[in-house]
Amino acid sequence: MQDGWINSLGISPSALLLGLAVYYGCLWLFLKYRLRLRGIRLPPGPTGSFIAGNLTQIPKVEPWLTYTSWSKIYGPIVYYRVFNNKTIILNSAKATIDLLESRSTIYSERPTSWMSGELAKRKYGVFSTSFSDPRHKSMRKLLQQGLNSRAAKSYRPIQMEETLVLLRGLKDNPTEFAAHIRRNAVAVIMKVAYGYQVESNDDRMVRYLEDAFTISASMNVPGKYWVEFFPILRFLPEWFPGAGFKRLARELGKTSSRVESIPFQWTLENMAKGDFIESFTSKHLHIEDGQLPTDRALLEEIKWCSAALYIGGGDTTVSALTTFFLIMSLYPDVQKRAQKDVDEVAPDRLPTLDDFESLPYIRAMIKEILRWAPVAPLGIPHKAMVDDIYENYFVPKGTRVIGNIWAITHDEDLYPNPHIFDPTRHLGDSPQADPFKFVFGFGRRFCPGAHLAEMSLFLNISNILAAFDISKPLDKNGVTIEPSIAWTTGITSHLKPFDCQIIPRPKNVLLEI
Repeated sequence: MQDGWINSLGISPSALLLGLAVYYGCLWLFLKYRLRLRGIRLPPGPTGSFIAGNLTQIPKVEPWLTYTSWSKIYGPIVYYRVFNNKTIILNSAKATIDLLESRSTIYSERPTSWMSGELAKRKYGVFSTSFSDPRHKSMRKLLQQGLNSRAAKSYRPIQMEETLVLLRGLKDNPTEFAAHIRRNAVAVIMKVAYGYQVESNDDRMVRYLEDAFTISASMNVPGKYWVEFFPILRFLPEWFPGAGFKRLARELGKTSSRVESIPFQWTLENMAKGDFIESFTSKHLHIEDGQLPTDRALLEEIKWCSAALYIGGGDTTVSALTTFFLIMSLYPDVQKRAQKDVDEVAPDRLPTLDDFESLPYIRAMIKEILRWAPVAPLGIPHKAMVDDIYENYFVPKGTRVIGNIWAITHDEDLYPNPHIFDPTRHLGDSPQADPFKFVFGFGRRFCPGAHLAEMSLFLNISNILAAFDISKPLDKNGVTIEPSIAWTTGITSHLKPFDCQIIPRPKNVLLEI
């Protein structure tokens, strides 16, 4: 049926695109005319062309920096358009909280991602499920039950065990610190979510996660796929000229599905045999009379929730902990201050999570790491579910609304000298704004794993500081090498590879490793 419709057009792919572009350009012109009659207007933003809008101005690398620069020209609320796709960037804490928090009932929807969501069939993940989908509420409830502070206490032995593995890896092979970090984050989450024990840095589950992140980043590059601007293209048959994106989405979707299907199936098989370690998945898959549940909807919800722990908790922790190593090499005075506190609280042992309240400087360091280098600089886009008006600006229904977390955490009014790493800004009687209000998302889309992430970072960071000194690397002549600082672009941003020197401290705690 679809093939017949396409064949009946009798036009080339380029002519089809041109016709769609003109059509959407006219829709935008009509919207502006309608708003003018009502005496309201869209938020300001960069001037674009009549048909394509701001297509050529979309930043493909570190977009949060471009959006921040736009805010200095147009104000904290910036609008841009690509054909008929409308986007509003919120570059201030006030605007972001006013809309995504205070008006969360109309800004909690996710925009449709045609490439990675619909065509690659990745739309059922917890982070992308539609707000109107009944499963959204039930999956959030499952995650909150498994990640609240009470439940998180049961995960402490797992976290401590994997921290020791991380320390051993850093001691035996410090140059591979990035691989040790990745293994640690995945190992904790795999044990918590599935009861699966990661055996090495090259464990297959670690590879699946790496592959999934790489694929996700490639499918979500701004402006890369025309189907995001012209959703009607999704009806093209795969053989049609220019429809290679459909074949690509199908293949990438299959590869990405391993990240939730393989560990979930592994847990099911072990539960059926009665040989399993209790985990988030097993707790919710109640066995009755020796039988696993057959409710397909329930199985799907648990599968996607387990994957949310795996995907969300793993990658964000990796990003923050990698930043920690860079920061320690750049700010030796901060490192010495932190080590002094750790040594006073745990002079002859490794720190534990019981030391959390006794180490305020370490807690402040974690806040500052997430402020200085937010793991999700733009977060995940929201969508306006209805037409809205904010500060005399019109927000059309269907508009993507994005909180620029990086701009907020580098706002000089909130954080003086924002590019300087300074944990003391979060201490004292008058601390600066708590970055946790911004870096874990907003409103009804706030990350339910924030507490577990903070605990994992605290345990790893305090133990690394107890056991090692981190500094800039030296060349063969003993001259200091300045580490390169560059970031990947994606939902989660990572530092690109850099070197640092990791040397064991002369402390008795090393005997525990």
